Amino acid sequence: MLPLKENILALTPPSHGGLIRHASQLYSIPEDEILDMSASLNPLGTPFDHAEYGMDLDSILAAAFERIGQYPDNRYIEFREAAAEFVGNGVTKDCIIPGNGSTEIIRLVAECILGPEDSVIIPQPTFAEYGQQCSITGAKVLSYPVDDILNIPDEMLAEAKIIFVCNPNNPTGKLIPSEKILELASRCEANETLLYVDEAFIELSDISQTVVGEVPKSNYLFVMRSLTKCFAIPGIRMGFGVASKEMADLLNAARLSWNMGAVAEEMSCALLRMEGGLKSPYLMRSRAFVDMARTYLADRLSDIYGFIPLPSEVNYVLVNISNLLMDSTELSTRLASHGVLIRDCSSFPTMEKDYIRIAVRPPEETDRLVYAIGEVLTESGIDYGAEQLRENIQSAVSGKKAARNTCDYYPCHFHGQDCTFCFCPFYPCENTKTGGKWIESTTGSEVWSCEGCTIIHKPELSQQMLEILMDDGGSEESLKKAWDEIIVPIL
Repeated sequence: MLPLKENILALTPPSHGGLIRHASQLYSIPEDEILDMSASLNPLGTPFDHAEYGMDLDSILAAAFERIGQYPDNRYIEFREAAAEFVGNGVTKDCIIPGNGSTEIIRLVAECILGPEDSVIIPQPTFAEYGQQCSITGAKVLSYPVDDILNIPDEMLAEAKIIFVCNPNNPTGKLIPSEKILELASRCEANETLLYVDEAFIELSDISQTVVGEVPKSNYLFVMRSLTKCFAIPGIRMGFGVASKEMADLLNAARLSWNMGAVAEEMSCALLRMEGGLKSPYLMRSRAFVDMARTYLADRLSDIYGFIPLPSEVNYVLVNISNLLMDSTELSTRLASHGVLIRDCSSFPTMEKDYIRIAVRPPEETDRLVYAIGEVLTESGIDYGAEQLRENIQSAVSGKKAARNTCDYYPCHFHGQDCTFCFCPFYPCENTKTGGKWIESTTGSEVWSCEGCTIIHKPELSQQMLEILMDDGGSEESLKKAWDEIIVPIL
């Protein structure tokens, strides 16, 4: 028997991060050749990638290493001052709670407010860490549809100690206007419920919609910020919470001592104090770049059958693929084998396997993604065709009628066609005498198109081929025999 609380025994460990290394090892692809469009970071890269912004990484690290033999000052006064200056809106250092990334801030607030019998409201779908960290306290997690969260009834608010709102929301990319958030905040305060607003992505969205300026006035409004996304440095954990002075004092007393190391503190202060702050040339250019690159990504994806990109106001796009022949898990796995990583959203409640999330990246990287999708769709079509062939043969052997006219595309060539082979067993035959031809796909690659070929759907030929393929279950030998004896003579 383990000496742990029962709610801990029921937890599933998170598996965020390390995807590039894992994919490299699994598919024998060098790490620097893998395109990661699963992590939603600033597509412009870090400020250190651009000399014009005057950020000297070596000097920052050198300053940090001068203090590596000392314990950090647990008050983190310089960091808190820098964070307060960065968010502005009348926020002072007394309202800042330093964090080793956003997840630690979520855990801190949950541990300080929630008990085993308390309830917390988490809109779905949204960032999984809210539920994970609250479950550790033993609290009861109540779900509510994210698109209707502003209309949540007061009775439900009154039942909960905390309600989490991710704005912009992950993974949907929707941004709620600040006035709507503040209306909800007013209702939360009336019901003595803390409104926890996660603004981790807002620097790359519409920063004017922040509600951070209202936080010092209320003990029931809390805002979280992350430096990971806007500065594209997830490997160094940096974030902070903003609360009323009264709450911040208590949370700073309760947080883990020395929760930020010298490197994270030094780098945070340098980034937060970039000239111009939220209106620095780097962040202004970043937001403009996100808008341009997001439009390009959505346009390219819209041209691919089965991909429906949903409206987004941030640096990632949620894509509905419910009309695709493969689900989100298969698609993400197949793309990973081509060195392209996307986010399979099947782990988000309510999304099942119908959605993927794709990070906004520079147009040339989007082109690479789209090309890889084309390769994957061709591969899957061939695999699906082989699977359908096996099923057709098994049906015929058992005496069931293999031909069908219930296909979504019937009749795709002519009335009275035989759809035994909805997917051609010879695809891609690459023989232009059939009427097929090479075409440039919307993904930029060349694909073999069967649109001009009617051979496989002619009833007499279809049944002759089926009889040959039934002899040995559709082996390569029988496929060659069917091609040579039936297709070749009519070409």
